[in-house]
Amino acid sequence: MDKKMSPGEFIAYILTPALPLIVFWFIPLFVCLYISFTDWDYISPDYNIVALENYSNILTDQAFYSALKNTLFFGLGTVIPTLAIGFLLAVLLYRNVKGKPLFQAFLFSPWVTPMVAMSIVWSWMYRPEGLINVLLGKFGIDPIMWLSSSTWALPAVMLVTIWKNAGWAMIFYADALSKIPEALYEVGHLEGANQWQKITRILLPMVSGTTFFLAIVSLIDAIQAYDQISVLTQGGPAGASRTLLYLYYQYAFEQFNVGTATALAVIIVLLTAVLAVAMKLVNNRISHMEG
Repeated sequence: MDKKMSPGEFIAYILTPALPLIVFWFIPLFVCLYISFTDWDYISPDYNIVALENYSNILTDQAFYSALKNTLFFGLGTVIPTLAIGFLLAVLLYRNVKGKPLFQAFLFSPWVTPMVAMSIVWSWMYRPEGLINVLLGKFGIDPIMWLSSSTWALPAVMLVTIWKNAGWAMIFYADALSKIPEALYEVGHLEGANQWQKITRILLPMVSGTTFFLAIVSLIDAIQAYDQISVLTQGGPAGASRTLLYLYYQYAFEQFNVGTATALAVIIVLLTAVLAVAMKLVNNRISHMEG
């Protein structure tokens, strides 16, 4: 017969796993909310309560809307190619390819490389006389000012992000593909399905859960992108590659307006939550239609 828990044991049982969450998530969240209603400058111990003034200033600041547009463009422009390339790489290695573990390790290696170090290497490649422009010159294309052009700065940062994350997505897709029953693939072969039909009607539906997971994680990662932007463009030129998180950095550590910066952080958290819920609803809708 199971022993009944005492109230003290029950509280200890609940608090033990919840304590780290309370200390490292809920308490900082409430502190963050409190600071967002102040005009604290990060240096002075004194501050004033300004209520919703910080939020009002952000929502009337053109820099916020420019950064929001860049963030959404950066998110969609990195998440979709990352998932597509990761899936295609996984499909190419789906069968027993000779040296498959070696290929997977090679393609996954950018993910374990520190973003700062990798961005420094790419900054050399993006120079006017760098490797990328040298290769373009072989095709008669004039050198592109990748990092100092308002047109190309953000796409250049996006390319680095896609290159880093594609191998990571490939590993998840490879694991999902390995769990597909071989019988499904054989049935498709017997029905005369070509490779494209096998991919769209068998493989893609069977990895839809993995796709949803990767989309959520990749989108959150895109919203939080900072290192590559800081190293490659510093949000420039003229804010052309400035995202919401980099705007937060500028508010907090360049303008020393921590109250406004924290209010922006709250907005970023809310935006991330809204996007996650929206994607979950879309996924549920698609799953319901397929069912």
